[in-house]
Amino acid sequence: VQLQASGGGLVQAGGSLRLSCEVSGSTLKLKRMAWHRQAPGKKRELVAVLTSGSTTRYADSGKGRFTISRDDAKNTLYLQMNSLKPEDTAVYYCANLNTGWRPEYWGQGTQVTVSS
Repeated sequence: VQLQASGGGLVQAGGSLRLSCEVSGSTLKLKRMAWHRQAPGKKRELVAVLTSGSTTRYADSGKGRFTISRDDAKNTLYLQMNSLKPEDTAVYYCANLNTGWRPEYWGQGTQVTVSS
């Protein structure tokens, strides 16, 4: 399984970005997928989860602002991020989760920088 993340960039506070994660070597809709992020000097943290049954879960930090979704035809996972804050600045990673809800494969990460 290969995961290719993209869509990061520099945005002002209050702005929006949509991250993409193209999946190859596996069928996305059969997978439990997640976005994580890691800010400088901090541990990697879970941001959002999308199950194969389309159930979503969000960390408190992104509730009401972030939306995880997928396009089965494109085999691509998305993270729509609105009302971005400087504290959202981090490298964002997509991953598929195994049956134990642990990350199994990681994408390469995409940098999101939110300026105040």
